[in-house]
Amino acid sequence: MTSLPFDDRDGDIWLDGVFVPWREARLHVLSHGLHYGGGVFEGERVYDGRVFELTAHSRRLHSSARELGFRIPFDVAELDGATRELVSRLRIRDGYVRPVAWRGSEQLGVSGAGTSVHVAIAAWEWPHVFSAAARNQGITLATSRWRRPSPDTAPVHAKASSLYNICTLARDAAAADGYDDALLLDFRGHLAEATGANLFLVIDGALHTPLADVFLSGITRQTVIALAAELGIAVHERHIDPAELAHADEVFLTGTAYEVQPVRAVDGKPYEVGAVTQSLAEAYTRLVHTPAAYGAKSPTSAAVDESNTS
Repeated sequence: MTSLPFDDRDGDIWLDGVFVPWREARLHVLSHGLHYGGGVFEGERVYDGRVFELTAHSRRLHSSARELGFRIPFDVAELDGATRELVSRLRIRDGYVRPVAWRGSEQLGVSGAGTSVHVAIAAWEWPHVFSAAARNQGITLATSRWRRPSPDTAPVHAKASSLYNICTLARDAAAADGYDDALLLDFRGHLAEATGANLFLVIDGALHTPLADVFLSGITRQTVIALAAELGIAVHERHIDPAELAHADEVFLTGTAYEVQPVRAVDGKPYEVGAVTQSLAEAYTRLVHTPAAYGAKSPTSAAVDESNTS
């Protein structure tokens, strides 16, 4: 199915505090963020007309901006309110929300000082990334030559647009070789994550996930860790050598877009979509479709508020 290009759709986009027609939501070609990577963003999911962990995402957008040295000119409550109104205006039931903030065009040089900050929020219907077959049977990964950088060389705890160059290069190379996604190592050679999702291994019934010291500890990752605790599944967050993939019984990814996505093979090594992956996927689906999950402040929201980097 061919989708519409993202610059030619009906509807509204929230831009710098007001709703504008979709096709009129523009930035200048000499915006600092476009030329020097001064942009941050979020990805949020809409289930049954509600945005899951909305406040946690809005807080993280602020945190990412601070990591890049600029301030979002709208507070968390304003971002939450604009997002809810946008989803309601567009009558989205199951979809995706993309908030983004970037430096403006007051000056064009390496320094970002003196630039304004612009914020936009867009939303569209988008129920799933992968087909039903891929969601049930798993996807394939290929280990990329690209690696997650060291914290002293990049703002690794920001959801920064500039850091996704690595993901684009890795994902496109994997797709060209017939894989669904790429698996990235970190600068030390430890397992890190996929191009837009966190990694979990199931070894002897327990979850093992890379320590999130050079990449984002995703909001879905935190949610799944909490669900595992409720189900009595042990979780080990640690540095994991790639050789340990040989000892894994199951592998899966987590992310706002991916949800809980089984992996059926890494570099040609097959894995079963086993009981642990299935139980967590089912628990996650139940949670996001439970109205009570959108009420009081959740453990995930608290974690994001505390750390400002997760």
